[in-house]
Amino acid sequence: MSALLLGHDDEPALAEEDVPGPVIDLVDARKTYTTGAITFEALRGVTLRIDRGEYVAIMGPSGSGKSTLMNILGCLDVLTSGSYALAGHDVADLDEEDLADIRNREVGFVFQQFHLLPSLSAKGNVMLPLTYRQNPGQSARAARRAREEAAVRALDRVGLADKAPNRPGQMSGGQQQRVAVARALVGEPALILADEPTGNLDSSSTDDVLALFDELHASGRTVVLITHEDEVASRAARVVRVRDGLIAEDTGARSFPTAVTEQGATA
Repeated sequence: MSALLLGHDDEPALAEEDVPGPVIDLVDARKTYTTGAITFEALRGVTLRIDRGEYVAIMGPSGSGKSTLMNILGCLDVLTSGSYALAGHDVADLDEEDLADIRNREVGFVFQQFHLLPSLSAKGNVMLPLTYRQNPGQSARAARRAREEAAVRALDRVGLADKAPNRPGQMSGGQQQRVAVARALVGEPALILADEPTGNLDSSSTDDVLALFDELHASGRTVVLITHEDEVASRAARVVRVRDGLIAEDTGARSFPTAVTEQGATA
């Protein structure tokens, strides 16, 4: 018999093959740090699923484990135990080289400190993530031209195409952060991961950058924002609060549809 997926209130839901796969699929994630005789469990069994196109804010006090969680999600660190699939890639057991490749292709980072190289133009900074990618079948000249074109398109998407030749010191803080967002976007990653992206901005620049994240979400991008500010988190469609290495609250937590036969038996 055919299978039917039932959602809330027994309404037909999307069939499994029509449901977009998760960008983040973290199951029973644990991270332990050991210094001498001292062991500290920063994550104590976190399970988190974030689907494509979601806009999620992760919050938590100092020492809650949210920074460790961000490092795991961004493939900057690895789990002690548990599983993690990023955009369908099982990354839990990858070596450093493969992890760096996945990080480059699937994660676009936006940091509080911008991390722009002062000696490079806005276009040069945005091109950087593409510099580390292999371009089989392309000449060096063709590859560079493709990188430059992609960088200009990314700058145009954040409203800064006219600033392409400018260096960071010639731009405001808000403009520099938008360049950083363009750098995160240029490689078309599965995930935009932003760590306190408005922490160094005035209120006007903060509004501009948050409006940009709103636009990215509206266009179907998956955005995960790490913040301690309720006002910033309120822009997200879902808020996850971390405390003592565990998820204390998830406003978007839900159970996923269960396959049942037409006669109502669990499939």
